[in-house]
Amino acid sequence: MSIATGESLFINRELSWLDFNDRVLAEARDSRNRLLERLRFLSIVSSNLDEFYMVRVAGLRRQIAAGVTASAADGLPPREQLERIEERVRAMLDQQRRCLETELLPAIAERGLRIASPDEVEGDARARIERRFQREIFPILTPLAVDPAHPFPYISNLSLSLAVELRDPARRTEHFARVKVPKSLPRWLPAGEPFTFVPLERVIGEHLSVLFPGMEIIGWFPFRVTRYSDIDLANVEEPEDLLAMIQEEVFRRRFGEVVRLEVNDRMPGHLRTLLLAELREEHRIEGSPMPEPAIHEAGDLLDLADLSMLADVDLPELRNSPFIPIVPAEFADPSRTVFDVVREGDVLLHHPFESFTATVERFFEEAARDPQVLAIKTTLYRTSGDTAIVQALVDAAQAGKQVAVIIELKARFDEENNIAWARMLEGYGAHVSYGLTQLKTHAKVALVVRSELGGIRRYVHIGTGNYDSRRARLYTDFGLFTCRDDVAADASDLFNSLTGYSGQRKYRTLLVAPADMRDQLLARIDREALAARAGRPARIVAKVNALVDEDVVHALLAAADAGVVIDLIVRGICCLRPGVPDVSESIRVRSIVGRFLEHSRLWYFSHDGEPEYFVGSADWMPRNLDRRVEVFAPVYDERLQRRLDALIELWLADERQSWDLGPDGSWRRVSPHSEAPGPHEVLIRRPWGTQSTA
Repeated sequence: MSIATGESLFINRELSWLDFNDRVLAEARDSRNRLLERLRFLSIVSSNLDEFYMVRVAGLRRQIAAGVTASAADGLPPREQLERIEERVRAMLDQQRRCLETELLPAIAERGLRIASPDEVEGDARARIERRFQREIFPILTPLAVDPAHPFPYISNLSLSLAVELRDPARRTEHFARVKVPKSLPRWLPAGEPFTFVPLERVIGEHLSVLFPGMEIIGWFPFRVTRYSDIDLANVEEPEDLLAMIQEEVFRRRFGEVVRLEVNDRMPGHLRTLLLAELREEHRIEGSPMPEPAIHEAGDLLDLADLSMLADVDLPELRNSPFIPIVPAEFADPSRTVFDVVREGDVLLHHPFESFTATVERFFEEAARDPQVLAIKTTLYRTSGDTAIVQALVDAAQAGKQVAVIIELKARFDEENNIAWARMLEGYGAHVSYGLTQLKTHAKVALVVRSELGGIRRYVHIGTGNYDSRRARLYTDFGLFTCRDDVAADASDLFNSLTGYSGQRKYRTLLVAPADMRDQLLARIDREALAARAGRPARIVAKVNALVDEDVVHALLAAADAGVVIDLIVRGICCLRPGVPDVSESIRVRSIVGRFLEHSRLWYFSHDGEPEYFVGSADWMPRNLDRRVEVFAPVYDERLQRRLDALIELWLADERQSWDLGPDGSWRRVSPHSEAPGPHEVLIRRPWGTQSTA
C-alpha cells in the first residue's frame, strides 16, 4: 500500500519532549530507585523545564506574536501547541510537587536529611546561622524599593527573588520591594547534625527587618522568572569577527523577554498582577502582542534544580553504589602507547563503563608528549574546566606542535565558556577556528599526525559525546579509535574544510553533515526497503537521542510498509508513531531512562547479510542533518560489531529501564515492577553486555 501523509502518523515534537520529561519524573517517583537518586531525578525535571521554556516555548511565543498559524507536521498550530504544553506542564508540576512533599522529603527526613525553616533550628545551630547571616549574607544583599523614584529592577534569568510587602507605620503607607537571593552563596545552609539544611531564601526572609529597619514586614514571597535565551543566527550574514558577535549576542540574551513566572502559591493576587505588569513593560513588541508569560505556582521551594546539591550528601545507603570505570584490556599495559594499541586494530570504547581518562584523555596527553607527533587537530563543542584535554592541547602548542582546534562558540549555554577557552588556547599558540556562522560544528573528531618508520601515519578518534571529562562520567557514549588510511584521509579533509575553504560533498567512508549524511542515511533506509520487497531479510536498528526529521520519518514508514523490521531506541523526542495498523506495524520504538543519560548513537543496517554499523554525533533531526557539521564513522571490525550486537540485544531485551511507545502516542513502562538489573547496572559489571564479548 502507499503511505499517505497524515497528521496521525506524526507526534508533536514539543509534546513528545514533555513525554520524555515525564519519564524522568517517573524515575523520581519509582520506589525501586534509592531516595537521593530519586531526588536527583526530581532536580533534572526542573532543569529540563528551564531550558524547554527558554528555547522551545519562547520560540512558540514568538511565532504567535509574528502571526504564524502554519501547523507542524502533526497538524497543531503554534497557539494550540502552547495551550497543550501549559496543560501538560501544570499536571507535571503538580506530580513533581506531590512527589517531593509527600514522598521524598518525609522519607529522607526519616533517614537523617532534613530541609528546615530557620525557626525550627535551635541552640548552637541557630547561633551559627545568625552569625553566618551577619558576616556572609547581609553584606551582599541589596534591597530594591519600587516607587516613582526607584524603577522596577531588572530580574535576571532563572534568579530567585523575594517579593516583599512592607508598611511604613509612621505614614501608614504600603510599599513593595525586591530582594535578590544571591547565586554566589550556597542555596542550602547547614543547620545541625547530621544533615539538616535551611534554604538561603528562608534565612533572608526571616531577617528582612534588618534590611528594612523601621518598616513592618507584611509578607515575603519567593518568585522566579525564565527568559528567552536562545541565540538565533539564521539570518545573520558572515560577520568579520564571529567571536565578538557571539559575545554581543550572549550579552543581549540576558534581556530576553520573560516567558515564565514562577511564584510561591501563597503570593496574593495583587502582587502577581504587579509583577506581570512590570515585566510586561520591559518588552513592548510591535505588531501582534506577545502572549502572556506562563504563571506556575510552586510550594515553599522554587528552583528545584538545586536539589541536585542535596542529592550529593554523604549518605551512601541512599545513593547508587559508586563504580570505577574499567580500563579496557587493550590499554591495560602502561608500557604500550595508545598509538601501539590502535596500530594493531580499531578500538571501540563504551563510556562511562570504560574509562575516558585512561583512553581518550590519555590519547591527547601522549600526543602532546610524543616527539614523533607533528600535529593535533580536534573539535571542541562542550568541555569542562578540569579537562586534561585542554591542558594537553596547551602543552602540545607550547612544545611547537601544530595544534588546530575548532571551538564551537554557538554551543547553547556554553558560549561564554567556549569564548574563554578559545582565547586561552590562542594565547598559547594554538590555531583556533570558530567554524561557520550558519553551521554548528557538533562533530566529535580528533586527528593526530605522527611520523613513523614507514612514513606519516594518522590516528583518529570519533565519538558520540563531547571531549568533556565531567559528562563522560554521566553520559553513555561511544568512542572509536582507528588509523585506517581511508578514515584518516576523510578526517584530514574534514578538518581542512573546517579551517579553510572547501566545497567537498563526498567522503570515502565517513558520513558527514551537511555534505552527504542525509542522502546516505535515506539511501540506506531505501535499500533495506528494496531488500524486503524482494523477499530478502531486512532490518534497521537505530539508537538516537531524538527522531524529528520528516524525510527520515517518511522513509522509515515506507520501509516498514515494505516489511523491514525496525527497532528504534530513542531517548527523548520521537515524532514517528509506531505500531499503526497497515502503516508502521513493524516499527518498535523504546526509550531507556536511568542512572546515566543515554547519549550514544548507533545505526545498524542488515545490508543483505553484510551488516553495516555506524557510530557518531548526529540525531535524526533537521538541525543535525542540515545545519550542523556532524560525523558518523563505520565500524568495520567484526569483533567490534559483535560487541555492538550484544548491546543491541541488551537494550531490546531490557525490562527495567525501558519504555515502549504505542500507536496512540503514549509511553508505557515495559515492566513497572521488575527487579532485574537494567542495562546500566549490567554494563557496570560487563561494559559490552555479555561475558563472551567483554
